Amino acid sequence: MTASRMRDNVERWVIHEGLSFEEVKNPENNFQILVKHAGQYGIPIDVFEPKGQPGILVIGAKVVMKNNQIARYLGFSPEEKEKFEKKVADFCYSIQAINKIITEDGKQKIGVYVVLDDKENINQQTMLEAIDSVSEKYDKTARFLLKTF
Repeated sequence: MTASRMRDNVERWVIHEGLSFEEVKNPENNFQILVKHAGQYGIPIDVFEPKGQPGILVIGAKVVMKNNQIARYLGFSPEEKEKFEKKVADFCYSIQAINKIITEDGKQKIGVYVVLDDKENINQQTMLEAIDSVSEKYDKTARFLLKTF
C-alpha cells in the first residue's frame, strides 16, 4: 500500500467514524494525522506512517507529565532518570504498549504506541481497535504516573 493510499484510507476511516482530525507536518513520517477526540477517553491520538517503515501504521497518544512531575524528572541525576525510564518501560511493556519519553513544547511527555504492521490486516476495524487500545493504555499510563511518581 503506498503512503498516499494508506493516508487516504486512514482519513476515510476516521471521517466514516465521524471523528475530527487535522493533518500534522512531521518530517519523520510519510503522513501523520491527529484525531482530536478518540477512544473511550476522548483524547488526542496520532496516526502515522514512519518514513523508515513504509506500510506500517503507528497509533499513539502522549501523556503530558504534570508540572511538579516534570520538575522532579528534570532534577533527577542520570541514574535516577534511567531508573524512572526503566520503570515506565516495564509498566508499558506490561500493558503491551511501546513507549517513548519525549520533550515537546517544553513539557515532558510519555508516548504510548500500538504498531499495526500486518499490511493485509490494516483496515478500518483494526485501526479503530488500536485507537481504543491506545486510549486505554493512555489512561493506565496516566494513572501509573500519578501513583508512582
